[in-house]
Amino acid sequence: MPMQPELGLAPYAATAATSRGRRHAEERSQTRGEFQRDRDRVIHSTAFRRLEYKTQVFVNHEGDLFRTRLTHSIEVAQLARSIGRHLGLNEDLVEAISLAHDLGHTPFGHAGQDALNDCMREFGGFEHNLQSLRVVDVLEERYGAFDGLNLTFETREGILKHCAPDIARTLGDVGERFLDHTQPALEAQLANLADEIAYNNHDVDDGLRSGLITLEQLAEVPLFRRHYDEAGRLYPAASERRRINETVRRMINALVLDLVAQSSANIAAAAPASLADVRRAPPLIAYSAAAREESLTLKRFLRDHLYQHYLVQRMSAKGRRIIRELFQSFMDDARLLPPQYQAKAEADRARAVADYISGMTDRYAMREHRRLFMVEDI
Repeated sequence: MPMQPELGLAPYAATAATSRGRRHAEERSQTRGEFQRDRDRVIHSTAFRRLEYKTQVFVNHEGDLFRTRLTHSIEVAQLARSIGRHLGLNEDLVEAISLAHDLGHTPFGHAGQDALNDCMREFGGFEHNLQSLRVVDVLEERYGAFDGLNLTFETREGILKHCAPDIARTLGDVGERFLDHTQPALEAQLANLADEIAYNNHDVDDGLRSGLITLEQLAEVPLFRRHYDEAGRLYPAASERRRINETVRRMINALVLDLVAQSSANIAAAAPASLADVRRAPPLIAYSAAAREESLTLKRFLRDHLYQHYLVQRMSAKGRRIIRELFQSFMDDARLLPPQYQAKAEADRARAVADYISGMTDRYAMREHRRLFMVEDI
């Protein structure tokens, strides 16, 4: 039985019927929509599985309960899909973008990305957002007919959250909006903010679990303090862990409700009748001014007290050193690369090395470093 048209969506939502299609023509599925197929291809990809062992804040071996890139991506997808349903957006597209947004991230989090970008500075640089697009367009090897996952334009544009004009000119259709200053679909705008809600609030939880930030410090953050006090009033006999869980849950809910209310007001004011109208409008998925300030205050707190904590910085320094030394070794002698990357290195050694390193998990990068530099691991 052929697929039925997408029902219950707002007129400004992205639909398979109005999709700009795939880079390589394929027959449509009789059982799944085009954005469902995108989501499923991401879930079955090698890069998605690797996210289980890539750092969010804490390196994988530092604890079993801390978020990884995989659990973070699932949490982003849950938040974005729930909000998208309320706004009448395409949930399958929102989910596909959310699950794919971190596929190109290096091991060791943002420290790893910074180190690899420094290594690649003379060779075009490295940015995980662009690498996520490269993963789905080029690097995944699952299909006989084409490289990559051959995702729809709408999923690909959602993955590419930001891009400098000189790079955008090399990317074809997905780079156009950075040159003509138009907006992506609302589903892409939503996935971007759901990402922010997820990592800010869940980094609070992980930071408290680790002991690197304290409740006394967080009392300085209005968003946390308000909901922590409310949880204490409602559940005075609850354990500290339950009270923290209630607080984080309420913080997320408050930001989600504000995002829904402000975005709904923005959409009503702009009155887009189609996706084309959305692209011509200013960004419509947004917080209110008050919520945006509270979110920024939380983000600044995490930067100052968690991400720059000396123990996090020590692990980040190790990660940066591992990536720099791996990069230099492979650049000095491409024969040290696995055979499939040696072949790619003949055309562009630096990019092949960056592809190999960025695809590593934290523990694989540490193991590969030991293999190259520790005599007993030869």
